[in-house]
Amino acid sequence: MNPFANRAPSLSGPATDALPVTPSDGDDLPVVAVGLYVETGGEISLITAAGETRSVSVADFSLLPLGIRRVRATGTTATGIHAMVLA
Repeated sequence: MNPFANRAPSLSGPATDALPVTPSDGDDLPVVAVGLYVETGGEISLITAAGETRSVSVADFSLLPLGIRRVRATGTTATGIHAMVLA
């Protein structure tokens, strides 16, 4: 049984997929993420869904509930980053 089969995707969650992220200074994510899951903490340089460039520090196994358009390579030291999306 799939509890998501008859449910419309919602920004209030949950995400329906998690895509691996390769940080890039020039390429946006395939879809705007509703959040990130990070396996190994560090700095994340990102561009928000609103188009603002931000840098945040996260711990190992963190969830970052923020609309994200791009994870930038420059300034990002965290690894194992996954974009939580509404597919």
